[in-house]
Amino acid sequence: MATAQPPNGLKHRSITAFTASNTSSLVGTGDDAQVEDVAQWNKHAQRVKEKILRQVQDQLSDILDHALTEPVRPVVNNGKKNSSSRMDDGKVFTERASLLDELFEISHIRTIYHMFVAVLLIFCLSTLAVDYIDQGRLVLDFDLLFYAFGKLGTVTWVWALMFAYTLLLPYHALLFWGASYHRSTSKLGLSLGTGLVLAALQTSVLGLFPIYMVVEHQLPPASRFIVILEQIRFLMKSYSFVRESAPVIMKAAPKEGDNVRFPTLSSYLYFLFCPTLIYRESYPRNTHIRWKYVAVTLTMIFGCLFYGYFILVRLCVPVFTSDTNQPFSKRAMVLTVFHSILPGIMLLLLCFFAFLHCWLNLFGELLRFADRMFYKDWWNSTSFTNYYRTWNVVVHDWLYYYGYRDFLWLSKRKFRTAAMLSVFVVSASVHEYALAMGFGFFYPVMFFLFAIFGVVFNFTMNDKRQNPVFNIIMWACLFLGQGVQVCLYCQEWYAQIRCPRTGNSVWELVTPRSWSCSQQR
Repeated sequence: MATAQPPNGLKHRSITAFTASNTSSLVGTGDDAQVEDVAQWNKHAQRVKEKILRQVQDQLSDILDHALTEPVRPVVNNGKKNSSSRMDDGKVFTERASLLDELFEISHIRTIYHMFVAVLLIFCLSTLAVDYIDQGRLVLDFDLLFYAFGKLGTVTWVWALMFAYTLLLPYHALLFWGASYHRSTSKLGLSLGTGLVLAALQTSVLGLFPIYMVVEHQLPPASRFIVILEQIRFLMKSYSFVRESAPVIMKAAPKEGDNVRFPTLSSYLYFLFCPTLIYRESYPRNTHIRWKYVAVTLTMIFGCLFYGYFILVRLCVPVFTSDTNQPFSKRAMVLTVFHSILPGIMLLLLCFFAFLHCWLNLFGELLRFADRMFYKDWWNSTSFTNYYRTWNVVVHDWLYYYGYRDFLWLSKRKFRTAAMLSVFVVSASVHEYALAMGFGFFYPVMFFLFAIFGVVFNFTMNDKRQNPVFNIIMWACLFLGQGVQVCLYCQEWYAQIRCPRTGNSVWELVTPRSWSCSQQR
């Protein structure tokens, strides 16, 4: 006769009851040492389990990040990767959300965002309180903001002219060259001639014209930055369009009676506004526009604008406008640098959040552009090599594909160090050019920190540094670097006002006024 088996749940309860009774009997018999050993073993097993789970989770996360961010490589020759085709691979766009949008779904991360909003409110209240004490009434003066964005009418028509040129001339130059290329008996002569003419026009219209308008009309700082940054953006976009389209036209020889297939003007127009610097005829698109997301993002942009205003007014202007008539001293400089660290790092985080997250996501949402990986988790970097790759993915992609990789292609994959150094020099020069034109004076602090210290840190703090201590070192360097920049640029700004130039010689234009202004007074 078969014996009835207890159900699984009953069996489990029986085993549990037996374990409990067994443990109770051990306790009852006084075998405390054995019970303690069992408890310690359970704790040890739990710690090992948690450690293994963390390691597996980290490895899976790395694998997924690699799969999502690395471009797909073509497979040829019966499944074997063609090594010669690696240099022809380009960036692959895929649908993905911005990292902060995903992190803001976590309540703990969202609380950090709320803390920054609370600080903005405190800045507003402190400004109102100071105005009430000083003037006896509530005043919220935005004169500095209105001054910085002055002459927007001039900025608008200068931008419109640059945009019209960028839209029409590079496109039609490519059409002219592409229509004649496969019929021409001298392809090299046609390419060189068209390239030289286009380069001359680019230099005149997108190179010299914005500089002339900024200097001639004496635009205020924010308006200067709008013109210069748009000048750089149009140059990078038009170069990417020609660089990506020309090889396709060269390889696609039309059959007899057929016409050459050119990129459409609508795709190029879309590219000029979408938040990427790498041209493609099509991109992954979202199905609809989230207008609530647009409204919230636009509100955050204005919030960041006022945030920056309050940082300058409350933390920078009172310090650097005080004219103490004291000579330069090392002690005063060191104290000023450390005082500038807080506003400096806050301005850095604001620029990142306002531009790389809010501004690019705003245009991405309006244009239904689905690939929102404009940055990665640069704040977790343990090396400056990783920081440079993840801080601004949009610009990094352009420098990597058209600077570093093209340099390797021209040098037949030699001189990797020279390619990396050339990218650093170009990036540092463009950053310094934008600051010099935006502030109206030449003071190569950014270039010195970027091209010298940045290169040194890139080779010394590389990807081999994985210890969390190096993340602390990276943040400490960022803090100190931002303090140095805010301190020196603010000192030079007010020195230019107190001790204006007496001539226009080259030496006087490139010599910082802050070096001699205290002696002149």
